[in-house]
Amino acid sequence: MIIYQYVSCLQLHSTAIIFFCQSSGNEQLQMHRGKHRFPCEICNKAFSRKGHLLIHKRIHSGERPYSCEICNKAFSEKTALIKHQRIHSGERPYSCEVCNKAFSQKNTLIQHQRIHSGERPFSCEICNKAFSQKSNLIMHQHIHSGERPYSCGVCNMVFSKKSTLIVHQSMHSGERPYSCGVCNKAFSLKNTLMQHQLIHSGERPYSCGVCNKVFRQKSTLIRHQRIHSGERPYSCGVCNKAFSRKRSLIPHQRMHRGEQP
Repeated sequence: MIIYQYVSCLQLHSTAIIFFCQSSGNEQLQMHRGKHRFPCEICNKAFSRKGHLLIHKRIHSGERPYSCEICNKAFSEKTALIKHQRIHSGERPYSCEVCNKAFSQKNTLIQHQRIHSGERPFSCEICNKAFSQKSNLIMHQHIHSGERPYSCGVCNMVFSKKSTLIVHQSMHSGERPYSCGVCNKAFSLKNTLMQHQLIHSGERPYSCGVCNKVFRQKSTLIRHQRIHSGERPYSCGVCNKAFSRKRSLIPHQRMHRGEQP
């Protein structure tokens, strides 16, 4: 005999079902929390709610029932459509309590807040280097694995970062959609344009916490900080010699291959 009793669980913030199961004269107490009762017939992944299963099935079917009325871009989830619509509306409902910078998505705010807190929750299992974003950790891990998952459809050249592939592809297309309002110089990437504009403004927003030297680009600051830290993240796979800059590692590797540096 099974008796269903509903109880309020403060830790789960939801209603849990306690099953009192009596078998062979012995009463057993089983608490089923988040039991995955709805499995996907294609990949066997299971879900606790039927609605979540229906959303998951759209991965297999390719169904995108929610479309943007402005640009007709379609999405499999309504929440994804709502986030997308903020691109058109300019709405930024999530603001930072420290600097008041506003964001259209909550997860972008969370990532931004780590700038103020210094939190780096994602660390590399090989060298223990820590990152504020998981995507940065994944890109970093390609250094150790040598994996280059992004390939050019024109020349088949492979890259460890998608952003590097995009820059490379602009060489084939010649497309430069971002132009400077001061000198009309055009660029293939928006962030490259933003870095260029600092030349005209003279702004150097990135400063070293050790010696207070300032830089126009964050990448230049990172390379500079290795002078203080002694970090050498680029190592040779043959002799394990390490370098602070990738461009120093490349000619070294050519020496092992017998090529001209």
